Amino acid sequence: MGKKVTPYRDSSLGKKEQVTQMFDTISGNYDSLNRVISFGIDQSWRRKVVALVKEIQPKKVLDIATGTGDLAISLSKTGAPEIVGLDISPGMLEIGKQKIADKNLSKTIDMIVGDSEALPFENDSFDAITVAFGVRNFENLEKGLAEILRVLRPGGIFVVLETAVPTKFPFKQGYHVYTKYLMPAIGRLFSKDKTAYAYLSESAHAFPHGAAFNNILEKIGFIGVQDRPQTMGVANIYTASK
Repeated sequence: MGKKVTPYRDSSLGKKEQVTQMFDTISGNYDSLNRVISFGIDQSWRRKVVALVKEIQPKKVLDIATGTGDLAISLSKTGAPEIVGLDISPGMLEIGKQKIADKNLSKTIDMIVGDSEALPFENDSFDAITVAFGVRNFENLEKGLAEILRVLRPGGIFVVLETAVPTKFPFKQGYHVYTKYLMPAIGRLFSKDKTAYAYLSESAHAFPHGAAFNNILEKIGFIGVQDRPQTMGVANIYTASK
């Protein structure tokens, strides 16, 4: 398990409440800042997630920690007639709903407020479940993953896109400098929340990536677990089934 990191270090609030507050605050410029901070590479990673989901021709897809709906919108390209985007931040969801309406996808994509650790769905509800840059924000990682396993149908696919820490020189050193110093500085310049992007950097470093996360997935009960390093190891795409 990774080290617990919270945005505001507020002992009166749990991680879940702090993360909700943070994303509500930065929701207005989250998309544009993501493009700047990732140099747009995050979009190519999402396309790979969509391709993996499309292979199973899903009828019903759940995108957890959907945020402003980027991945949920892209998942419409799988042909799935029913997509649910779930997030704990109402602020992020409101922006996502507008983006979905602008693309005439409101009949396909339903955006709902929800908690990854208490999913409001019956067992075996979804053919595919995705999480992009969200599992590291779970307050209780194993509880959230167990909930995902519960609502995934047998034979379905679970795909996680998450940041990782490169292990090879010079990418490891360059990544450390960029995420520790440059990324938070960019966030402070353009965001109302001066601590948010420092938290996002710290949480990425603290998250158990690669083999460590594979082991957690297998411990929870997922099968066929694989990870695919992306862009010199700065991100991973994990796939698993039930």
